[in-house]
Amino acid sequence: MARKELMVRCLTEADDYKCPLSEETQGIAEEELRETKSARSQALSAIRNWMQQNPKFKAVRMDANFLLRFLRTKKFSVPMAQEAMERYVLLRQSWGIAFNQLDYKLPVMMELIDLGYIFVSPFKDKGGRRVIIYRPGVFDPYKYTNQDMCRVMGICYETLMEDEESQVRGLVHFADGSGVSFPHLTLFTPKEAVRIVKNGERTIPMRHKEIYGVNVHPTIKFALDFGMALISEKIRKRVRLYTSPTEVEIDKSLLPQEYGGVMPMREMIELWKEELAMKRDILLLGDKMAVRLEMYSEAAREGAISVLRAGANTCAGTDAVGDAMRGLTGNFRKLEVD
Repeated sequence: MARKELMVRCLTEADDYKCPLSEETQGIAEEELRETKSARSQALSAIRNWMQQNPKFKAVRMDANFLLRFLRTKKFSVPMAQEAMERYVLLRQSWGIAFNQLDYKLPVMMELIDLGYIFVSPFKDKGGRRVIIYRPGVFDPYKYTNQDMCRVMGICYETLMEDEESQVRGLVHFADGSGVSFPHLTLFTPKEAVRIVKNGERTIPMRHKEIYGVNVHPTIKFALDFGMALISEKIRKRVRLYTSPTEVEIDKSLLPQEYGGVMPMREMIELWKEELAMKRDILLLGDKMAVRLEMYSEAAREGAISVLRAGANTCAGTDAVGDAMRGLTGNFRKLEVD
């Protein structure tokens, strides 16, 4: 059967799942996520039956790889996984700038990838986790748009989520803030920033295990504080900030040569593009997923992540968000005056 035909079947048919995880990873999945062969089989059956009976879905992937990413991030709570998946498909459709046309071959995407704006190290840490490397300072805010930024990050995340080892073991983030300045912050309105941060944690089915930041300039620290107020306490405890890359408590061999590693950044980027090529077709298939927008409120279509489950604990708290918004507004005004 042709590769593309096989992938299109993901939208209509359940596959005969064969677990590709190593024995070690299966042990982690059972200990941390409550995943066993029996639990996995029952959960997949339950969520597929729900999908077939849910009138809101027009087309959605039925393959186990796609469904398991939600079950794993929700530790095999079927109701929570159902909510997350529906929210995810709705977000993809209603906010296409971040999710549609996730094609690394688009000229602007290739430019940003070649610049090293975001790429993934070919090496894994001692926990078997991949390391995403961010260099936002190379992003020219006068040349590129917020749509470009969202799309290239979406390409990276969706590619990694296709890997079941990463679904279970989680990911490590390493960001170099060198070169980031106030113009970068104006790419998004405060409302858009809230939406991105909240959905980044609650809607995108990824396990964020460690987050390292270096070279954060004092002039943009207020924006970092704003973002930190929006994420959960669990994730906040995993964020570590350093003034210099040499101080980062991470195995330097995982990083490019330019940050103390062995492999040159250019070589890492080329290897990452090979991974992107292998997953390109399945990422583009995501554009075909859809829900019936008329069945959702305007708030839901705009990406309010709490509307599908009233009272859901979906952010750091109303007071924290309000304080962050007021602080951000005040700092913007101060910068304008200065």
